[in-house]
Formats: sequence, structure tokens, C-alpha cells
Amino acid sequence: MIGLLRGKLIGKQAPQLLLDVHGVGYEIAAPMTTFYDLPAVGEEIVLYTHLAVREDAHTLYGFARLTDRDLFRSLLRVNGVGAKLALTILSGMDASAFASCIEAGDTAALVRLPGVGKKTAERLVIEMRDRLAAVAGVPTATAGAGIHSPSASPTEEAVTALIGLGYKPQEASRMVRGLDTRDLSSEDIIRTALQATVQ
Repeated sequence: MIGLLRGKLIGKQAPQLLLDVHGVGYEIAAPMTTFYDLPAVGEEIVLYTHLAVREDAHTLYGFARLTDRDLFRSLLRVNGVGAKLALTILSGMDASAFASCIEAGDTAALVRLPGVGKKTAERLVIEMRDRLAAVAGVPTATAGAGIHSPSASPTEEAVTALIGLGYKPQEASRMVRGLDTRDLSSEDIIRTALQATVQ
């Protein structure tokens, strides 16, 4: 199991990044909460990782914080939640916001995330309530694809990333179209669009 990688960030286009570790390039899927914290291409980063092995693919997921990886792993144990949906959930809200939703039983906020229906939201609230205490660093009341393309505009990159996170193309375009994107990076545009959907 690959648990941690330290290397040079050589490409990032949400939800994918490319990490050079001693000459080996690792393609890693990461939630937007990790993308927000990434430095510029060429800088060194450390990611906590989870390797998902399936019959048809080996996918590496990376997280800036150990808390996020632990939460991702807990989400995978929820019936009906796969790696893609877990990544979408962690992209739509950080661990603290997710914990607040679970503790408050706020299924309405969870349903606003792409791919989360009413039944899944209810299942998350029920199954995750007891598991949050075991995820180190999550504040709870009970527990204390590819390389960046210089030709693509930040707005285009943001739309592509939102589609990669599970939004339909028309919906992703609509989410970005209503924003003032001047002087914003693609990560900032995505963050603003996602925050608008959960408010």
C-alpha cells in the first residue's frame, strides 16, 4: 500500500495532478480541498495517499491532510459510496463542514452535492455519525486529468474540473457563468462555484 508520496508537482488540472517522485510520474486524483492548498507547478509537495485496486484499474488518491484521507476511507465503508463519490463529497465541503452536516442531520446540504441523492444523504448521516469520532482531526461535538494546459483559460479549466467531479457539462457551465471570474485562478473559480451550490 502506498501511504505517502513526496515529490515535485509537475502538472495539475482538477481533479488530477501529476507528481514526480525520483523520476517516476504518479497520476493522482485529489479533491478540491487539496487542490486549494497546492503550490505552483515545480514546487515540492507531500500527499497522504490511498490506492484503490479494482479488476480494471489501480487508482491513486492524494490528500493534503491526513484527516481528509481518513475521512475518505471512512466514506468508502458507507454502503453505496464509491471512491468517485467520496472524492466529490470532499471536493464540495471540507472535513469540518461535512462533520457539521452529519451532526446536524443536514441532508439538504448533502443532496446539493452531485451524485448524492436523498437516500444516500440519509445513509451518510446514519452511518457516519458514529465513525466521525474515529477520524483524527475532524472537529465533532462528540469527539472534541492531466497536465495543466497553458492554452486553457482558468474558466475553461474550472468547467472541466467540475465535470470531472460529477457535474453535467451544462450545469458546470452554468455554475461558472454566474461568477465574476476576473483575476481568479481555476482553483478559486471552482471553490467559489462549489461554495455557491452548498449555501
